[in-house]
Amino acid sequence: MYLFFALLRKMYSMNIAWYGIIFLSIACLNSCSNDSNSMLLITTTSTENTGLIDKLVSQFEEKTVYNVKVVAVGTGAALRMGERGDGDVLLVHAPAAEINFVNDGFGISRTQVMKNWFVIVGPSADPAKIKGLSVDEGFKAIAESRSAFVSRGDDSGTHKKEMALWVIAGFQVTPSGEDWYAATGQGMSATLTVALQTQAYTLTDKGTWLATNLDSDQVVLIDQEDELLNVYSVILLNSAAENINHNGARAFRDFMLDAETQNMIEMFGREQYGESLFYRIN
Repeated sequence: MYLFFALLRKMYSMNIAWYGIIFLSIACLNSCSNDSNSMLLITTTSTENTGLIDKLVSQFEEKTVYNVKVVAVGTGAALRMGERGDGDVLLVHAPAAEINFVNDGFGISRTQVMKNWFVIVGPSADPAKIKGLSVDEGFKAIAESRSAFVSRGDDSGTHKKEMALWVIAGFQVTPSGEDWYAATGQGMSATLTVALQTQAYTLTDKGTWLATNLDSDQVVLIDQEDELLNVYSVILLNSAAENINHNGARAFRDFMLDAETQNMIEMFGREQYGESLFYRIN
């Protein structure tokens, strides 16, 4: 397994090159959609993996005059795109980074619009015996037992949360140099697949796990703790930035707060998966 993790680290360095391709694609999308009825929404992979963003965009387009293009990346990448004015509005989930983004003048407002929870998943055999532990105790048990752990390692909202949880567990830095720890540099769905294939633990949002992990040996082991709350926010970009559809961005924020939209968010996936993938903000 550790040989596989070594190969995974090499693949992670190669994945970084793909970000350049993504940025070039976004520049094209942005330059092609500057009319007043078109807008570019930068969001996270979890909203894409679950299918929620397609549902939201479809309803938004039905109710408004706007045509929406979507780019789904990790929150860190989304915020960097927002800094450059590469999109019109952000839907992201890394509160501390979002607050810094607004305080630094790149955004004019941050509005919480929905939530779910992060969970720690792993093989049903649970080699580190973390089931029933608190999240900090669980991370300590994984490290002490040297059980395999797969990180996204992509500066996404989930990755940022994972790094914060290692600190809460008493680690000064993320154990990225350990042979039992590996980063994929990929989105949540791909990282869950790697964790499943290597019998490793990982941190994921509950919605993505429910939507992509049916009938497997991977199970939720730590869930529903206060430290694992996962809040999504809409950020409106600085009004001084050029080529941004501010009216469309405000319309999307208002749409996300509408009672009908909030009900749809909470009901999304419930019939298929037996529980909601996301929840209304209040």
